[in-house]
Amino acid sequence: MYLYSETENRLIFIIKGMNRMRHFLISLVFGLLCCAASPLHGQSNDTIPLDTINLEKVLDTVTYELSLRNVIDLAINQSSATKYAQNTDVNAYWRYKNFLTRFRPQLVLSGDLPKFENTNNPITQPDGSIKFQRIQRLSTSADLSLRQNIARTNTSIYAATSAYGINDIRTGDQEFSGSPFYIGFTQPIFQYNWAKWYKKTAPLDYERSKRNYLETIEEIAHRSTSLFFSYLRIQTNYNLAKSNLENSQANLEIAEVRRKLGTISENDYSRIRLSVLNAQKSVRNADMDLRNADFNLKSYINLDQNIKVELLIPLDMTLFYIDPEKALQEANENKDDVLNMQRRLLSAERDLEKAKKDNSLSAELQGSYGLSNSSEVLGGIYDNPEQQQFIELELSLPILDWGRSASQVKLAESQRELVIYDVEKDRKDFERRVVVQVERFNLLKEQLKTAEEADKVAENGYRIAQKKFQNGEISITELKISLNERESAKRDYIRSIEDYWESYYYIRILTLYDFEAQEKIFYDNPMLEGEEELD
Repeated sequence: MYLYSETENRLIFIIKGMNRMRHFLISLVFGLLCCAASPLHGQSNDTIPLDTINLEKVLDTVTYELSLRNVIDLAINQSSATKYAQNTDVNAYWRYKNFLTRFRPQLVLSGDLPKFENTNNPITQPDGSIKFQRIQRLSTSADLSLRQNIARTNTSIYAATSAYGINDIRTGDQEFSGSPFYIGFTQPIFQYNWAKWYKKTAPLDYERSKRNYLETIEEIAHRSTSLFFSYLRIQTNYNLAKSNLENSQANLEIAEVRRKLGTISENDYSRIRLSVLNAQKSVRNADMDLRNADFNLKSYINLDQNIKVELLIPLDMTLFYIDPEKALQEANENKDDVLNMQRRLLSAERDLEKAKKDNSLSAELQGSYGLSNSSEVLGGIYDNPEQQQFIELELSLPILDWGRSASQVKLAESQRELVIYDVEKDRKDFERRVVVQVERFNLLKEQLKTAEEADKVAENGYRIAQKKFQNGEISITELKISLNERESAKRDYIRSIEDYWESYYYIRILTLYDFEAQEKIFYDNPMLEGEEELD
């Protein structure tokens, strides 16, 4: 996990509190101005109108420089995408914790406290006839049971105690019955064991969700990188346009002097004037593009739109080599894609077994043993209780289904073969994607060095051409060629830096490994702080 430097942490803290500080400073400055505007004894009542002072404009004169690391940290710490990822991770945590409780003993108390009836009920007479009689009774019941599911055998066992009492309001009679203690079980035979497969898939799903959380955070870093360089390219274009405008205006001033001296043709003079107009147009277009890029970046990293920022070219690059075999090993160990392939194979095996079990002989054995009694008093049901036993075996066997059972099994087998084929193909594609990306990253070093050298050469060439043009040694056409070469080289250099960083963060997504720090990537979820670690 990336450890922020003290400077970066301080910058993040300052920017996150900027909006609150802004309102505080506005109130402070406003209060001071109000005091200054109040005339003291013996002073003139002439004051400066407060509505002529733009406090926001005073505060907005500060420009904050942001590096690529700053932008990524802000996105990870406060963007809405991060909040969504954290909530998704929390959801997976509680879903898995709920799963774990399903196979732990469950102690449940249930009952009716009380139940009142006042109605006419059909009563069967000794001769078989039915008569409706009025009943008024108050009944209560309670049942305390301890249940346990055994996933391996899909067995459910329980132990319980119960009591039931009824009070006939019309006659005043009262009677109790209950079971001081009884145990029982339910055992499916030859049936699909959902619990066994659930215990295989649920831990896998939870592990996938944890890896997916890390991957999502890295995707946020990658997305922030794309927005950063989109802004940086436009910022570079804007700076180049401003520089070109200043140079064109200087060239026009020189051309006007040379025109008076008759040392420049009207054609060249008109071209210089046109270059100034084109430069002004380029500045306006670049300014509009910069405003859009500024809005997009600040919206994604959840930064106050009123804060002025300037992005720094990220030149702090460590041009290191990544071993493709190491990258492939980390990708297989850390990525959700690998677990997803395992999950798909497991689901195919589960569906096949379910098809076989659901279309063959199935049975369910139930049994219980305990003690029961009845009495006119509650305590009497615990005196000399009698034994009670229960056992039942249910059977189900499809005899004539016109091949439906066999076809469902064949369908599941065919589906499993397709999944095996797809998973093998996806595995090869995944491994190839990792290797290709690593090889591309390793080749970017030379490309970056070449682009940097070309940028320096083109910049120096333009300065020389600018001086030669001002001295009348070259034409406006040759100057424009040098200008185009300068802009092209600068954009290529920025693009090479962008390719490096985007490739770097994409490899982190593919492997969930920090090759610079030589450690696995990990991010805490602050929304789960204080919660127990689930195995």
